[in-house]
Amino acid sequence: MDKVKATAAEAVADIADGSSLAVGGFGLSGVPNVLIQALFGQGAGDLAVVSNNCGVDGAGLGLLLAAGRIARVTGSYVGENKEFARQYLGGELEVELIPQGTLAERLRAGGCGIPGFFTPAGVGTQVAEGGLPWRYAADGSVAVASPPKEIREFDGLQYVLERGITTDFALVRAARGDRHGNLVFRQSARNFNPLAAMAGRVTVAEVEELVEPGVLGPDEIHLPGVFVQRVVRLTPEQIADKGIERRTISAPPARETVSG
Repeated sequence: MDKVKATAAEAVADIADGSSLAVGGFGLSGVPNVLIQALFGQGAGDLAVVSNNCGVDGAGLGLLLAAGRIARVTGSYVGENKEFARQYLGGELEVELIPQGTLAERLRAGGCGIPGFFTPAGVGTQVAEGGLPWRYAADGSVAVASPPKEIREFDGLQYVLERGITTDFALVRAARGDRHGNLVFRQSARNFNPLAAMAGRVTVAEVEELVEPGVLGPDEIHLPGVFVQRVVRLTPEQIADKGIERRTISAPPARETVSG
């Protein structure tokens, strides 16, 4: 029952070339950076990644992307990564873009053993009708396009069939976790991390605080340990190493003038 691994390197050692990965996080929030860095050092390539976004330039999944180690991405947002756009438009990377809510439900469905579901999102667009460019050729033409999906009518409305997603591995980050793999996420890190964890056949979680079994009350737990196979405890330095995606500051208040 003790799922704790001594190091991140040990936890990702068996991720092989060609593996599929579900990766938690949104922008720079809740990203399993330590596990990603360990995977970068491990050397696996030709990876198929499922994640809301593929990191940013030089951080998160952007490290693996820049090294040419990702072959395919299933996600919903690419706007903060110039290298992602360059590889996609240059025909180096296959990309399946889907609505964000659909991505979340596909991960959840896969984790729950549901092979597919119908949703109104995408009806009447190329998401349902097919033709979205998944991979470009070197000359800019479309080499691989998305296929059409099944459309079915329920109560007079049309819905598109979407498939549940499962992956070989999942990498997630949690604020707290115990040795049995029960996890608690903090604020916006709770968006895609639990869903990614559910979709992975082998899920690895890096946790900022490791506690003994029984410390987390049942009502505190966001993801039960049945979905988690390996846990890595972060060091204080690793916990503190959190980036800021876009730094903004407010303008100073206008100075008041006093007339005499």
